[in-house]
Amino acid sequence: MRYQFKNNLEEIISAKKVLQRSGMSQRLLQRIQNEGRLIDENENDVEFSDKLMPFEPIWIELPDEEQDQNVAISDGPLDIIFEDKNWLLVNKPAGLTAVPGPSDREDTLVNRIKGHWQAIESKNMMPHLVTRLDRFTSGITLVARHQVSNSLLSEQVAHHKIKKIYLAMVDGVVQAEKGTFNQSLGLAADGIHREVRDDGQQATTSFKVLKRFENQTLVQIHLKTGRTHQIRVHFANAGHPLVGDQLYDGPMDRGIKRQALHASSIRFFDPFIDEKVSFTAELPDDLKQIGMEE
Repeated sequence: MRYQFKNNLEEIISAKKVLQRSGMSQRLLQRIQNEGRLIDENENDVEFSDKLMPFEPIWIELPDEEQDQNVAISDGPLDIIFEDKNWLLVNKPAGLTAVPGPSDREDTLVNRIKGHWQAIESKNMMPHLVTRLDRFTSGITLVARHQVSNSLLSEQVAHHKIKKIYLAMVDGVVQAEKGTFNQSLGLAADGIHREVRDDGQQATTSFKVLKRFENQTLVQIHLKTGRTHQIRVHFANAGHPLVGDQLYDGPMDRGIKRQALHASSIRFFDPFIDEKVSFTAELPDDLKQIGMEE
């Protein structure tokens, strides 16, 4: 496939510098050298060291990715928020596992994406999940449609430049209008739960209160890191477990049997169009019914 980039500076810089400024990893640059090529608008080869004039374009050519034949194709429904040749954003329903594993290898989000791409005759059939959600968390999931877009977003993930917003209904009345949890998280002794622990991975969760009820609170959450069960553990540790979150002792008598957590929006820099983009995912009915609409 072919991907366009350009020198967005008002100065002359090398082709390699153009690609590095876009956020491209060293690993992908090496792959371009070994397996692909750079070309200009006249189809001439371009070396990494060649200089590009201000706003001059170049194109990367790379072979299509080969799909994993061990990953099944599913024709299950897919709620697509946005799709172009670089990105796919979907609203994942609660109960759907993100990637194939021991519990489900036939009908996960990845299986359904492959089914969708087969239906539209996509050249690439290798989904790259940039963001993931727990099985029973609903909401927006960002997928890179090819290795180049995945590399560019991976750099943004590593530097915490992707802004993810969640909505959650937590038990009890949260008194503070806003706050931040800075607590390291690690795996508990049972191998299932996560817990706050000094030897864990650093995790930061910021929140603000949107609405208080008699015995629960609707909060908006900004994740600065993306640890497993991060939101659920931080709020449970603060004495406010998520409604419906049985694993972390959340109340199960509020009209919902899964954690009341929804990834509502995402914002990231799209290097292919050189601007920030944002997307939102509609709240599912089960969360609307317990009062989670803003």
